[in-house]
Amino acid sequence: MKMGRPTKENSLTRQDVIEAAIACIEQEGASALGVNRVARELGIKPPAIYKHLQGNAELKKAVALAIYKLYFVELSQKTASIKEPRAFLKAGGFASRDFARSHPGLFQVMMQFQLQPNDPESAAVIQESQDLFKTLLDSQNLSKTKLIDIMRMVNSAIVGFISLEQSGLLTLPRSTDDSFAVMLDALLEAIEYIKTN
Repeated sequence: MKMGRPTKENSLTRQDVIEAAIACIEQEGASALGVNRVARELGIKPPAIYKHLQGNAELKKAVALAIYKLYFVELSQKTASIKEPRAFLKAGGFASRDFARSHPGLFQVMMQFQLQPNDPESAAVIQESQDLFKTLLDSQNLSKTKLIDIMRMVNSAIVGFISLEQSGLLTLPRSTDDSFAVMLDALLEAIEYIKTN
């Protein structure tokens, strides 16, 4: 479904381009993220996009950051009232998995984008993620090193599980929901180990 040509020659905005790119990804998967494909979606020539985003690299960055915002909104909605760390991790883990299931292309784009701490836009995403982990850990005084170790471990486990599941590689006769829940419980034990050692 084409979004259609903007009503005025110069009415196209950066946000229009990002939204069109997200629509392309939702329809066709992560491989649809590109200036030429997005221009077709908008019914315009590719050079019109360059007034707002300088090529595929900047388009990918803008779209990935927009997807992170969508993801954090969904995550916040599903964890907002939860204060107990075990319940928070379970709700957050399942919310991440639900987001990946509902938006596989968006999740793939988000996970393939490398957040750079020295880039202000990426730094804001990193900070939001760290804040979520501080809520999970119920500890604002955790050392930065331990926080990074915990974030890497939890993200690797959850994203790894989701990737294996999306690839159809979890074929043994046990519910993946049950295995995912057990993994989240095990992560809580591992978090306590890191916090206390």
